[in-house]
Amino acid sequence: MKGVLLAGGTGTRLHPLTRITNKHLLPVYDRPMIYYPLQTLVDAGIRDIIIVTGGNNAGDFLRLLGNGREFGLKHLNYTYQERAGGIAEALGLVEDFVDGDKCVVMLGDNILQDSIAPWVEHFRHQPRGARILLKEMENPEHLSHLGVPIMDGGRVRYIREKPATPPSPYAVIGVYMYDSTVFDIIRTLKPSGRGELEITDVNNAYIDRGEMEYDVITGWWGDAGESISAYLEAINFVAQHGVLRAPARA
Repeated sequence: MKGVLLAGGTGTRLHPLTRITNKHLLPVYDRPMIYYPLQTLVDAGIRDIIIVTGGNNAGDFLRLLGNGREFGLKHLNYTYQERAGGIAEALGLVEDFVDGDKCVVMLGDNILQDSIAPWVEHFRHQPRGARILLKEMENPEHLSHLGVPIMDGGRVRYIREKPATPPSPYAVIGVYMYDSTVFDIIRTLKPSGRGELEITDVNNAYIDRGEMEYDVITGWWGDAGESISAYLEAINFVAQHGVLRAPARA
C-alpha cells in the first residue's frame, strides 16, 4: 500500500501567512503542519510515501523532511505539481509511483486526533474500489465549505461539493483510499468551473460504479488550511489535547 501526501496549492485562504511560504510548512503548535498527516500515514503502517508539492517553496520540504528518518522511514519520494490544477490532477502525477498498488491519499493540511490504521486495514481487505472517511459535523454551517455525501440505505449515493443546503450532517474529510483504477478515472475528468480536476468527481465516479465504501471517524478532525480561524482552532486543539491517539477498534 502506497501513501500519497498532497502539499501543493497556493494557500490563498491563509494570506498573508502564505505569501512567503507553503501553507503546509506553517507551524501548528510545536511542529510544521506537514508533520501531522505524514505521521498519520506512518502510524497506519504505510512506509512507501510520496509528497506532491509545488510553487516556490518545494525545496523547503526536502530540507525539512529529507528522507523521512525522523519518522522512521528509510526514504521519502517527492514530485512537483507545476500549477494549481486541483487535487485530482495532483494525484494523477503519482501513477508511476503507485505502480498498480492501492494508495491512501491524504491532504497535507488535514490533522486527525486518532489513528486511521483501522480504516486503512478495512481498505486493505476491500477487494476493489475506493474508501473515504466521513466526519459528522456539529456545526452544519461548516458543511457549506466541504464535500457532503447523500446517504441512502447505508450507502453513499452521491457527493455534493460545497452545498448551500447540506444533504447530510457528514463531511468528506481529506483522506481518500483508491485502487489503481483511480488513474483511469482521472484521465476521463474535465476541468470544473474553477479550471481544476476535482477529487469529488473521482469519488462520484467510484460511486457510480458501486465501488465506494466509507467509515465514519469519531475523533477530532481539522482542516488547518481552510481559513485563519480553522488554523487557529487546529493549533489550540493540538496544544491542549495532542493528536494521533489510537481509536477504539472498528
